[in-house]
Amino acid sequence: MFSKILKNYSSSNIKNDVLSGAVVAVALIPEAIAFSIIAHVNPLVGLYTAFILGLITALFGGKPGMISGATGSVAVVMVALVAMHGVEYLFWATILAGIIQILVGVFKFAKFIRLVPQPVMFGFVNGLAIVIALAQLPMFYGEGYPMYLLVIATMAIMYFLPKFTTAVPAGLVAIIVITLTVIFFHIDTKTVGDLADISGGFPHFHFPLAPLNFKTFKIVLPYAVIMALVGLIESLLTLEVLEEMSGERGYGNKEAIALGAGNTTCGFFGGMAGCAMIGQSVINYTSGGRGRLSSATAAILLLLFIVSLSEYVSKIPLAVLVGIMFMVSIATFEWASLDRLKRMPKEDALVLFTVTIVTIFADLAIAVIVGVIMSALVFAWKHAKVYYKTKMEGNRKIYLFEGPLFFGSAKAFVESFDVKNDPDEVVMNFKDVRVMDSSGVEAIDKITKKYKEIGKRITIRHLSNDCRDLLTVAGPYCEWEEDDPTYKIVRPDV
Repeated sequence: MFSKILKNYSSSNIKNDVLSGAVVAVALIPEAIAFSIIAHVNPLVGLYTAFILGLITALFGGKPGMISGATGSVAVVMVALVAMHGVEYLFWATILAGIIQILVGVFKFAKFIRLVPQPVMFGFVNGLAIVIALAQLPMFYGEGYPMYLLVIATMAIMYFLPKFTTAVPAGLVAIIVITLTVIFFHIDTKTVGDLADISGGFPHFHFPLAPLNFKTFKIVLPYAVIMALVGLIESLLTLEVLEEMSGERGYGNKEAIALGAGNTTCGFFGGMAGCAMIGQSVINYTSGGRGRLSSATAAILLLLFIVSLSEYVSKIPLAVLVGIMFMVSIATFEWASLDRLKRMPKEDALVLFTVTIVTIFADLAIAVIVGVIMSALVFAWKHAKVYYKTKMEGNRKIYLFEGPLFFGSAKAFVESFDVKNDPDEVVMNFKDVRVMDSSGVEAIDKITKKYKEIGKRITIRHLSNDCRDLLTVAGPYCEWEEDDPTYKIVRPDV
């Protein structure tokens, strides 16, 4: 696999990936520190996570160029665990979350992310873009006009420079120019060093000190499951966003395994659970990073900053990083969705708006779950009808149905019949109907029983063998036809 990648790798790819990785490495620092503070752990925990998880997913993940590290959506889950039991229990939870993610990938469950509808995707992306922008606002507290001017200058460089040249990532130029400006003119503004001391050594193996027993397992399991699911959802949705941006397919199950391996490793090296970072992934892509070298460079440079260059990195003004993140927010927002709102069905527009709001004010995983449930209910409501028409053949009345027969349409199906006024012979033709679940089977039994109780003859045509096997009342009244369907019925007990 790696020989194939290297064979198609040009010198321009190398340059773009290395420079793009440098931009991402710097942008990762304030994010990792902030999310460590949210989780109530030492900032080095988040920085080590960004290195370990970022490097493993860079080398083995399902989408080249995707950036992973400590994230806010996962960090908020671990707050209560750290507060009540301490950081050593967090390490066990991180290891267990990683194992769960590996199992999801091994059993190929990541494919179910394809079930997320487009309005939910748009809502997720738009909500996350707004969250990225809002997360920068606390950086302005206590700052004067120089901060605002430096942010505007950064955004101007990010916007105009690519119109003249793409030889060097605009973000890297902005970091260098703004940092030199602040140093040369002695501008009083916050720097990376004001957030926390980022100096440290190499991460080392650390077996969690919390006892490895069933009691610990019961404590960490609920947190591990939530962290695993939140991390998977955010990573797989980020993968889909990058798929759309690049036009190249990613591999969800492969990403799940790499994410799980990375988180398990983090737990044994003093890190916390993390996942893909859509903001940094977009920075990488828009800066020219396309290959695995870009995300690997970001992880390695980040460690280099911690070990050897913390003195210099700490002088980078926060204003330039805020400006970059504002531009990322603008680039991440799906502006086309605003135009599509005018043309999409009202139900889809409501789903998009709801997911956006929930993402902003609650949690990413909750937002996606709410969106999928809403979309499923909308789908069920739209298809909760079985259309029918009737005709007479001599003394027999023929009911011809069309549409899916399932829990949503079962009641309408039963109400279609005029049992009392129908003739003594009735035929139900299911040629254009697919019975989807046990509720549909029960509806057929129910209406058959009504005809049977008043002594009328009922005949049922064109049902699958699987459907007939599940019927308890209507079975004897089914007729076999050569063109009967062969579909299976979804049963709750299977």
